[in-house]
Amino acid sequence: MIEIIIDYKNDQIVSFKVQGHADYGPEGEDICCAGVSAVTQTAIVGLLKHLELKPDYKIEKGCLACKLPSSLGEKDKEKAQLILSSMEAGLMSMQEAYGDFIRVSIRRC
Repeated sequence: MIEIIIDYKNDQIVSFKVQGHADYGPEGEDICCAGVSAVTQTAIVGLLKHLELKPDYKIEKGCLACKLPSSLGEKDKEKAQLILSSMEAGLMSMQEAYGDFIRVSIRRC
């Protein structure tokens, strides 16, 4: 199963982590893994492109993690929340369709 944890602080997404494999299909053909990878990696690309202060992130086989810098300005915070809330909506939609393979957890600090 793919486990996704999205961390909120003061009602704003500050980080997210993705771990595991869906095992929905054969490696290289698994639509759940491909979908989650596409949505989360696109979020990172969007953050890198649109924010002045870049997020801290790592991408490894079976694991992806991203954390926003705590010193983001207001304009960058707004951009980041648009990107990350879109990511969250996409992941929640995937969880609804493939709940046996994808689990999204929200943590509030």
